[in-house]
Amino acid sequence: MARKLTTRAAPAPPPRVRRSYFDCRYGQLHVHHAIPASGGFDEGTPLLCLPGAPGSGRFFLPRLAALGADRSVYAPDMPGSGESDAPAGGAGPRELAAAMGDFLDSMRLRRVDLLAHGEGVAVAAALLAARPESIGRIVVSGAEPAGISGRPVLRIDLPGPDGPVEPQVVDLKGFLGFT
Repeated sequence: MARKLTTRAAPAPPPRVRRSYFDCRYGQLHVHHAIPASGGFDEGTPLLCLPGAPGSGRFFLPRLAALGADRSVYAPDMPGSGESDAPAGGAGPRELAAAMGDFLDSMRLRRVDLLAHGEGVAVAAALLAARPESIGRIVVSGAEPAGISGRPVLRIDLPGPDGPVEPQVVDLKGFLGFT
């Protein structure tokens, strides 16, 4: 009796979650990132995560691996927060957006989707105003999407780093067009 052979696709390897430093106008910018096992540069539009106060990309760590399975995901510590260097005289949303622009330039990212939480929403609005051609879809959490128009926007409630992750990841992936 002949046996029918079946083949199964091997599960995709998990994304690599790492930390790196990049230069920006205020010195070193510390960035948490997840890159698909395939390299991340030929997949979907990268996702830039903008944290609220205190401005650490660690807020997004529980979601990085799940979101980074399909595309590169970057969660910087805002200048003056976490492990990033501080600006000499303080920085508002426009100045922080300019530092994020420096990061996009150093990575040669022409277009990104944004996930902004809390005070990061004001930085997202400033980045959109400064670089409208570079911004695709925007997800906001913990603040009103003031100053954000002309782009698809999803409002979502992201709990803190210790909160449940899966429901938000499913919603994010659907809105951002992840597989």
